[in-house]
Amino acid sequence: MAMIDMQMMRYLNLLNKVSHVRTNKCFIYNNTIIFAVSEEMMSRAIGIGGKNVRILENTFERKVKIIRENEGMYDAERFVRDIVEPIPFKSAEIKDNFFILNAGSKSKAVLIGRNKKRFLELEQIIKDVFGKELRII
Repeated sequence: MAMIDMQMMRYLNLLNKVSHVRTNKCFIYNNTIIFAVSEEMMSRAIGIGGKNVRILENTFERKVKIIRENEGMYDAERFVRDIVEPIPFKSAEIKDNFFILNAGSKSKAVLIGRNKKRFLELEQIIKDVFGKELRII
């Protein structure tokens, strides 16, 4: 886990160096590095014509996505939609200690991924950001 944390720190530091935008939210999902930044900093982080994203992608040799950070539980569905996009899901709700994604059969398989890889990545993001367990139905 410590190595992953050091790697995330490198990603965060490079985002700051390239775009002059600070965030502490960085995730890996579906082999994409995702940075969540405040709405006010979105365009600055992305850069003119996506320039900063291209610089980061070339440096990391991975796809990079910059999304708007969540603004509490009421914003959770939009936040998760931004992460898993372009994979659609019907709805999301928080019940007790669970974050429940209602996906439908086609999307459910894609959201879970081969060997549950995508599910485990998304589950970790949900746990880190919202402190909830993930269920996909």
